Order: sequence, then C-alpha cells, then structure tokens
Amino acid sequence: NGQTDVRFFSMMFPSLTALFKNEEEKKDEDGSDDDSGTYYFNTEASGTRLQRREPPSGGSSSLPDTFQTSHLLFYERFKAYQDYMLGDCKPSEVKDFTADYLEKTVEPCDWLALWSTDIFDVLVEVRDVEVKDLKARLRLVLPLQCDTRGCELNEEAMTSLLEATQHKVPLQELQVVYEESGDFDQTALALEHVRFFYKHIWREWDEEEEDDDFDYFVRCVEPRIRLYYDMLEDRVPAGLVAEYQSLLEKCSKCFQQFSALRSGLSADSDSELDNVSMVEGLKLCDQLETFKRKLRIIENPLLRYVLAYKGNARQQCVQSRGPRASGAKVVHVVTASCSTVQLQSLLSARLIPLCSSEDTEIQFHREPVSAVDSCHQGDLVIVLPGMYSVSSSIFIPDSITIEGFGFPDEVVIEKKSKGDSFVESTGADVRLSNIKFIQHDAIEGILCVRQGTLNMENCVLQCDTTGVIVRTSARLTMNMCDLYGSKGAGVEIYPGSVCSLVGNGIHHCKDGILIKDFADQMDALPSITMENNVIHNNEGYGVILVKPNSSFDSPHPDGHTQEEKQGGSLDHHLISTSFSTPPVNTTSTSSPSLPLLAESAKNSSDGDAAVSTGRKWQFSHQLSRNVEMSIQAVEDLKDHQIFVSFQGNQFKRNGMGDFGTFCY
Repeated sequence: NGQTDVRFFSMMFPSLTALFKNEEEKKDEDGSDDDSGTYYFNTEASGTRLQRREPPSGGSSSLPDTFQTSHLLFYERFKAYQDYMLGDCKPSEVKDFTADYLEKTVEPCDWLALWSTDIFDVLVEVRDVEVKDLKARLRLVLPLQCDTRGCELNEEAMTSLLEATQHKVPLQELQVVYEESGDFDQTALALEHVRFFYKHIWREWDEEEEDDDFDYFVRCVEPRIRLYYDMLEDRVPAGLVAEYQSLLEKCSKCFQQFSALRSGLSADSDSELDNVSMVEGLKLCDQLETFKRKLRIIENPLLRYVLAYKGNARQQCVQSRGPRASGAKVVHVVTASCSTVQLQSLLSARLIPLCSSEDTEIQFHREPVSAVDSCHQGDLVIVLPGMYSVSSSIFIPDSITIEGFGFPDEVVIEKKSKGDSFVESTGADVRLSNIKFIQHDAIEGILCVRQGTLNMENCVLQCDTTGVIVRTSARLTMNMCDLYGSKGAGVEIYPGSVCSLVGNGIHHCKDGILIKDFADQMDALPSITMENNVIHNNEGYGVILVKPNSSFDSPHPDGHTQEEKQGGSLDHHLISTSFSTPPVNTTSTSSPSLPLLAESAKNSSDGDAAVSTGRKWQFSHQLSRNVEMSIQAVEDLKDHQIFVSFQGNQFKRNGMGDFGTFCY
C-alpha cells in the first residue's frame, strides 16, 4: 500500500516528507472560519477575571505580581484544548493550531512580563509575539528589576544574554504582569495553556504518529490531562506514578537515540555502515513502541484498572527481619485498655498456653502498626476488642500470625488517611484471622499479597477502592470472609498466582472477582480454587476474565500480526473501539522506502533479519491501530483451565451477569 510506504519512508527521512504532502489538506487562506473562538476570547462576555499570584511567604521581591494561572481546574483546561486550541487536529498540525490560537488571544505587543527561568526572574517588555515560533521579542525594563537564585546578574549581563538569544525567548518562560483591568487576562491564560501543554501533554515523539484518522485530542490530550489531575489529587498509587515517570524518561532517551541514528542515514546510500545502522534503528524503534504502549496503558483509566502495574516503591523498602538472634518468640498484645474480665480471659485462653516456655516474651502496644513493625519471624500479634484508627499502611514482611481476640465486628482496624494499600503482605507464611478492616480515601486495595503466602480466615473487609489483590507468584487462602464496598474488583488475581477462595461472601463491589490472564509470555496462568462462595449484588460481573484479544497475535492475511490498540475514553460496560488500516503490500514500489531496505538487505550479512524487522517496523509504527477491545458476558467460566476446583458457588443479582470477559 503506497500510503503505508510513505509513512515508513517519512519516519526514516522526515526532511523528505514534503514530497508526499496532500495539497488538499492545506488550510483555506480566506479566513472564512476564523470566528470559531470569538465568544471564548471576549472577556466581557465570559466574565473572566484572574486572581493575583500571592508572593512567597517571607519573600522580599521587588518584582511586580503576576496572574495566578497554575491552579486551573480540569474542565477549564479540557475545554480550552478541545474547543479553542487543538480541536480535532492531527499531531502534525499541533503547531499550526497553537499558533492560530495564540494569534487570536495574545496581545501582539507592549505588555509587561516576568522572564522566569530556573536561575532568575527579570521584568521585561514584550515588543512582538512570533506565534509560529512560540517566541516573544523582548527588551529589558530599566532600571533593571531582577531576582536571582544562586548567581549575581547585572544590567550588562542581562543585556548580553538577551543579545545572545536575539532578544527572543520562548513564550512558556513568560509570566504576564498582573493588571486589574482584565485586558491581559486572556494573554495570561493563553500562555498558561501553552506552558502546561508543552510541559505535561506534548511528547516529542507525538509528531511521528501521523494518521488520517488520528484525533490527537481524543487519543492523547484528554487521557494525559485526566492522568495529571488523578496524580495531583492522589488517585493514582505512588508506585504507579514513579513507574510512569520512569517510562517517560526511558521513552525520551530511546527516541533521542533513534532520532540521532536516523539523522545520520542517507536515502540513497548502500554502504554496509548504513545497513548496520538500519538494523539498529529497527531495534530502537521496537523498544520505543514498547515504551509508548506501556505509557498508553497507564494513561487510560480503564486499562490502568484492569492491567495495573507490578510494584510498589514504598513496600520495597520494608525488609524481612527474620528470626531473633536469641531464638526467642514474642507475643504482642494490642489494646488501648482492657477490663479485668478480658485480661483473665486472655490469660487463660491464649497467654498461659503460649508462654509455658521460658523463652517467650509478652509485649504490649496501643495500636497494631507498632506491634507488626516490632515483629520478627514466628511472632504472634493478638488484637483485643476495640476500634483502632491507623494513619499508615501495615507491612508484613515476616511469617507471623495476627489474630483478633473476639468476633471481627469487635476487633476493628480503620485506616482514614490517604495512601497506598492498607495491608501489604510479603511474608512466606502469614496468618490473619478474626479482624475487621475498614478503609477510607484509599488509592490502592485494602489488602495486597505481593509475594509469599497469606492465610486469611473469618475476616471482614470493608473496602474503598480495590479489595484483595493477589500478585504474580503470591498465594492467598481466604476462608469464611466477608468482603464488600470495592469501587473496583473485590478480589484481583494476577497471572502466576495461586488463590483459594472457600466459603466467602463477595458483594456490593464493581466486579466480584477479576482474573488477569494477560499478555506476558513469561507469566503462567493463575491457579484458582473457588468453593461455596456467595457472590452477589455486584455492579458488574460476578467473575470477569481479562485476556488478550484473540487477534492480538493472529496472522494478518498478508502474513503479519496485528498490534494492540489503546483508545481514548472507554466505558466499563460498553467498549467497541476499533481502528482499521489498509493491508500493507510489501511488494509495492510506489515509495523509495522498500527498495532502499531491500537493496540494503542484499548487501548485508543480516539481510533476512533486516527485511523481517523492516516489515515489523512498518507495523510497529502503526501501533494501536488494528484491535478491538470489548467487555462481554459469557455463559460460564468454571470449566476454564485456570480453575483447579469450582463447585458449590452461588451467584445472585450481579448487574452485568455471573461471568464476563474483557478482551483487549
């Protein structure tokens, strides 16, 4: 297909893409549609009045105040980008659309601003705005008004610096000086939108994703804005935030390496060095697409929920203490206060039998977190009846036993502060019983078995976000427990885990049980036992299986495979987003790209690999084009190979059905 060949060639040699421009895509120059943003830009009609930015506490700056624009709400940024700045533009049109937006909103000259960098703020006057280059022509306001950080700058030094930049600086570095008249409100807002866009939304590789059906706002801008505000408002786990930032850095580094290698290639060269560079470029391109795919998964709220992430940076800091050097065991008693009757009952029922040997010690704690933090391997924590409020997560890195001395409704541990998981278990053999856990304002699940084995019996879990999470290679035995209230799944089961659920009630959650049977070839199937559970009154499905779309690795009619596509806004209950791309004709010679690659292959010892990876490159450049994602009800999953045993379970009044699959 000639269109695909052009894409491949333009990726390798972007300076030649002008040869393939479609003249019909050029914008009309008559300006007939130039009034699309009139209402928004009318300050009187919109009533927009920005606030003054408060100076830092204790600051003694002589610089004038600027507009406060950094605290805009989600919907304000969303509307600005969707309706006025970007609309339905493609990635290659972003600069043109942005320039058009700035031309309508920014005062062309004669306004004051602070030129702000990491090391100084200086008062300047804007003499001209060059919207195409996103720059402003400046002159210093004399006498010099400047604040510096870690250096000394005088008028001569600032003048020399401006001359070195030809008196032009990026618009993103300008903060508009505050005026009560409102005449410069739109200028300040426009600069904030551009500044935020290039700092948090735009990626240097976005322009590579050229596609006639590619709505840049829907595919990239909207999910990235949502992710930014989810992070800002602590709705994303700290570990996932760190993973996302790490992926961004890796992707940026990979793209820079790829761009540097590509810039050194010649379109008409057959040298062996260029052949080697071509193969190396294919490898980098493959890495780049992998990073981009992982970023898109995190950016999409639904995929973030069903695919999630692998680690928690905070939990990794908690190390197992092992047994005490003396070999002694300790019984930790948790109580703020107790009656004589309770103490007598505790002594006769638990402490005297446990402390018959001389090497057993008893310690008392007022709350459970300090008790668990004091534990070594083999210790026992006994929690007496009471309501215990904790503000931090409970990490269990050793093989210990935690039991409530009474019924679960009498022994309650409540976590009110925001944070990651409530309880994190990594011990080889952890036992938990007779306790009620209540979670509020959470980001992650109420309990996460990250590794090792957790045996839980007769517990009540009142969830807030996700319920119990069983990570890859971890083991959970959950008997006679009651779990409810999860805004996600009651139980999330990852590939390669072992999970036994017997006699539990799982109800009033988004989904009952979410089983993740996905896409890493290194992952084994989970092994699940479900017996005599009652799964009822969940909003979605009783049991839902997440798995790759059957077309993910299926051959295309021309011998290639389809890549995964991650869409924009997706609804949990109905997803049918699909993009189709014409099949590629690998024998076409309508573009120089494939002859170049074929000729390179003839002269290279890795010719076959080059042709193979060349075809792969063509398709990886079309990543996220050709797959359907769907959630659908199925009659039954109990015969699926992931179930070791499935019997005696009851399913009642689940909103979407008893069983469902999510294919991506």
